Amino acid sequence: MEEAYTEIAARLRGLREALDMSIEDMAARLEVAPETVAHYESGEGEIPAGYLVAVAKHLGVDLTVLVSGSEAHLHRVCLVRHGKGMSVERRKDYDYKSLAYRFVGRKMEPFLVTVPAKERDALTFNEHPGQEFIYMLSGTLEITIGDQVYVLEPGDSLYFTSRTPHALRGIGGPAEFLDVAI
Repeated sequence: MEEAYTEIAARLRGLREALDMSIEDMAARLEVAPETVAHYESGEGEIPAGYLVAVAKHLGVDLTVLVSGSEAHLHRVCLVRHGKGMSVERRKDYDYKSLAYRFVGRKMEPFLVTVPAKERDALTFNEHPGQEFIYMLSGTLEITIGDQVYVLEPGDSLYFTSRTPHALRGIGGPAEFLDVAI
C-alpha cells in the first residue's frame, strides 16, 4: 500500500508546478530551504502538518485539498462528531485528526492528536512556518522545543512558534491533545 504522504507529496509538487513556481521560489515563499521543499515533494519521507498548513496558507489553497484531494464545502458551520475527524495520515509517529476539514476558508487548522509513548532517543524533530497552540486532554505529553523540555498534563496549554525544532512523546502511555496550527 502506498504511504499517504506519497500522495500528498504528489499534490504538493503538482500545485507548485501548476503555479509555475520553482523549488527555490516555493522555498523563498515558505521561508524554508529548497532542500526541504524537494524532500517533502519527493514522497520519500513524512511531511509535518505545520508545513502543509503553511503551504495552504501561502498558496491560497485549502488544507483539505492537500491532504485528501477533495474540496471542503461548508461555509457557516462544520460539526465533526466524536471519532469522525478526517485522518491526516502523513506521519507514522502521531495520529492526527482534522476537526474542521469540511469548512471553507479556515483561518486556523484544529487537530485532535494522539502521540504514543516512546523513548527519548526515538524523538523525531521537525520545524515549519507558523505557530501552534496545544491544549492537553489526556495522558502526559513531553514536548521538546529547542533546548527546553516541557511536560504537560490534562488542562495544561502551550503556545509556541513552529519554526523552532520541536518533538513530542507520550510519557507512560499515549497523550491526547487539541493542536491548533496557524
